[in-house]
Amino acid sequence: MALVQDDIDEVLGAVGPRLRALRRHRGLTLAELATTTGVSESTLSRLESGQRRATLELLLPLARVYDVPLDDLVGAPRTGDPRIHLKPINRFGMTFVPLSRRPGGVHAFKMIIPARPEPLEPAPQTHDGFEWLYVLTGRLRLVLGDRDLTLPVGEAAEFDTSMPHWLGSADGGTVELLILFDPQGMRTHIHADPHRHSH
Repeated sequence: MALVQDDIDEVLGAVGPRLRALRRHRGLTLAELATTTGVSESTLSRLESGQRRATLELLLPLARVYDVPLDDLVGAPRTGDPRIHLKPINRFGMTFVPLSRRPGGVHAFKMIIPARPEPLEPAPQTHDGFEWLYVLTGRLRLVLGDRDLTLPVGEAAEFDTSMPHWLGSADGGTVELLILFDPQGMRTHIHADPHRHSH
């Protein structure tokens, strides 16, 4: 299922060669990797050769096996990386680094919530669309309707943004997220297991 649309092809374009280099560096065969991740050998081979589009469903288990941040796999620029040509946007005291260039379709962002000595009082907002997020660093506090959740590194969430929601730091530290936002409200079909935690 193609989760990621044409507008973030630039981010995902080099995933295949990066995955192949990482597997070879670790001395793993495709068969060994298939056993560990539960992803078929043929799918992994096509992913590495660029014949299969990288999706978050495929990248999450690989990030866990290789024990590397998801943004390393997709080549998302690090905060402050001078090579990034997309201008960071500052809103609501947070920084959004766009990872996609084209208008329309799914928008990809790296979002940074800065550390604060005093926690902010949640002020939930609503807007049209659908959002998928993945915690890269820190501990995220997600207020969603009447639920108040804490998501550690490696956890993902998806929700309809017409539901009142608010994002902040759970412990006052910096939080970095990978966000896919679909203004049309089309679900991205990523379903994280809420009981599974990354090590």
